[in-house]
Order: sequence, then C-alpha cells, then structure tokens
Amino acid sequence: MKVIKEIVLGEGFQSLYRGLGPVLQSLCISNFVYFYSFHCLKALSMGSDRSQQSALKDLMLGAVAGIINVFSTTPFWVVNTRLRMRDVAGTSEEVNKYYKSLLSGLRYVAKTEGIKGLWSGTIPSLILVSNPSLQFMMYELLKRNVLKYNGCTEISSLGYFFIGAIAKAFATVLTYPLQLVQTKQRHRTKENGPSSSKKQTKEIGMIQMMLDILQHQGFKGLFRGMEAKILQTVLTAALMFMAYEKINNTVLLLLKKTPAK
Repeated sequence: MKVIKEIVLGEGFQSLYRGLGPVLQSLCISNFVYFYSFHCLKALSMGSDRSQQSALKDLMLGAVAGIINVFSTTPFWVVNTRLRMRDVAGTSEEVNKYYKSLLSGLRYVAKTEGIKGLWSGTIPSLILVSNPSLQFMMYELLKRNVLKYNGCTEISSLGYFFIGAIAKAFATVLTYPLQLVQTKQRHRTKENGPSSSKKQTKEIGMIQMMLDILQHQGFKGLFRGMEAKILQTVLTAALMFMAYEKINNTVLLLLKKTPAK
C-alpha cells in the first residue's frame, strides 16, 4: 500500500494502469494458449476416463502446456515489461520513444536485438513453467477433493474463486525468486548502463543474477515485492478460474441440449 501511495502522489492515479492495454492483450493470448494446450493434452492422455486423473499427471501436463506457452508468448511479455516502465523516472529515452504499443515494441526489439532479444528471459520462463504447473496441480487437486467430500457435481462461483486463489498463491510463493530474475532480464535493453558494461549486462545469467541479489540484498531480496505480486496474480487467477469454469460449464450444457443431426 505504501508503494501504491507513493506512485499515486508522485505520478498520478493513471500511472497505476500504465501499460494496461498491452497487458490485457498478452494475458488473453497467453491464457488461451495455456488453457487450450492443457485441456487438449488432458483429453488426449485420458479421454473420457476420469479415473486416470492424478496430481502427478496434472503436474506433467501443466509443464508441457507451459513450455508451449513460453515459446509462443515470451516476446509479448518482453515488450510488456518495458512498456510498463515508460515515462518512469530513470527509464532510458529508448524505452520512452520506441515502446508505444505492443506491436511497435515487438518491431523495435526484433529490429535492434533480433530473435534473441524477443525471447529474452526464456530460460527462467522455461523453469517457471513450474508455476502454472504447480498452480493447475493444486487447483485440480482441491477441486477433486471439494467435489468428493461435498458429494456434489458442481462448485459455486465463490468456491472456484477461492480454489483458484489458493492454487495461485501456492505456486507464486514457491517460484517468486525465479519470477524476480525473469523480470530483471526482460527489462534490460541495449542502452542500459555505460557502454563499457554493456557486454557484462547482456550476458549475465540467471544463476549469477540470483547470486548477486543474495550477496547485496540477502535472502529477503529474492522475495522483494512479493506482496504486490501475490495481490495481483492471486486475484487475476481467481477471477480467471471462476470465469473459465462457468463459461466451460455453460458451453457443455448448451452442447448437451443441442440435438444431434
């Protein structure tokens, strides 16, 4: 809350929603790719036999869907990270000038940094497939147990909301240090720092970055800003799961009512 207050007082209320449009675009693409991949893989591996479902299988399917999602959507999140820093004190003129929209940012990164720049932070992202994998594993596990112990076939909207929130909080806490490193890697641009340190900044790896954080900020540094991340991601995931389940159930109900030709 202190950080939010400082941003509002220093940059205005509208700054809290900086880069909202590109974020929504990327979220739609990313969630579609992940959900579609996960449920296609689930249908292929289990068919209609739900008895084969288990936490371990959900974890493995979530990991494969996560890898597909990473390779498909990383460029969008690279640009998003930089778009959110536009007009912030200390941000380079390069970001303020060329990162005006998702499309213009993608074109600029492709032109100046090439394919490697578009997929910056991919290694932490690949490791971070554990985040949605853990999230889906916990979500499916909680959902199965709620249905089992309550002896019902449907969960309320509020129930889906809380199950989604718990699952996301569980995954976020376990993987936050990797998310922190990923964000730092994505935010780098070719103009960061003096020319003499460009090579070093560009080549710093995930492990080295984590060691640097531990050395200069201690163990707490790896979890810096986690409160804000949890508030943001947990609420987003909870609403997403609630909406997804209701839409999915409505579509299935409509399909059942539609007479076969």
